[in-house]
Amino acid sequence: MPSSFNALLAGAAADDGALRLTIPDSWMQGRTTYGGMSAALCLEAAVRAFPDAPPLRSANIVFIGPAGGAVEGRARLLRAGKSVSFVEAELSTEDGLATKGVFAFGVARESVFDRTFTPPPEMPGPDECEPFIPRGLGPNFAAHFDTRLAKGARPATNSDQFDHFIWVRHEDKEATGAVALVALADMPPPAVMPMFPYFKPISSMTWHMNFLTDAPASRDGWWLLQSRAEHARNGYSSQDMLIWNSDLELVVAGRQSVAIFL
Repeated sequence: MPSSFNALLAGAAADDGALRLTIPDSWMQGRTTYGGMSAALCLEAAVRAFPDAPPLRSANIVFIGPAGGAVEGRARLLRAGKSVSFVEAELSTEDGLATKGVFAFGVARESVFDRTFTPPPEMPGPDECEPFIPRGLGPNFAAHFDTRLAKGARPATNSDQFDHFIWVRHEDKEATGAVALVALADMPPPAVMPMFPYFKPISSMTWHMNFLTDAPASRDGWWLLQSRAEHARNGYSSQDMLIWNSDLELVVAGRQSVAIFL
């Protein structure tokens, strides 16, 4: 069974308006598909159903139940406006709904604004950093990514740090574009997880992303991902997430809500 990102998507059947494929074990995180892949499959279902949609501007993802094995993705148009179209996509298994995404696609418009108000971080490049997850360690899906720790701490090290920067790229060098970026963007563990004194389960619940460029791209496939926890209480954590390309241009701004079982 193909397991690389591009091979998996290329092998997905598309009939009856549905995207159908079987998730291999290598993309699993515990008992469910890695969240970035689940979200990416929702987006893939949306862009296959509406190939003429303008660039992706925003994505709202809800992780409802576990996804694994045979899955089906379906998309429907919610509204097509003059400049922005909204598409809803669902990823389901034989046990029911697993992941839902609502995507806003919008054409570029002339504006008096052309500015980024978030300054780029001063971080060492990926070649100057140690691996974040050594090969052979971590959850199954981690083997699909090359990761380097630029700043922060590793999970379950009883750290006092809750803001980390990680360089990440697909091992599949052909994995490019918005769908591939969504698959990569959820790779870092929750920002509060380095504060864990030992490993305990976590589960992403909701994920919001704003795409700040028409066609996200990065030299050599490297992306700098920042995750910063704002709050952790009552078994839930809230965090901000930013993504820069290798030229330190900000391309995605996001937020995530995570259930923590510690």
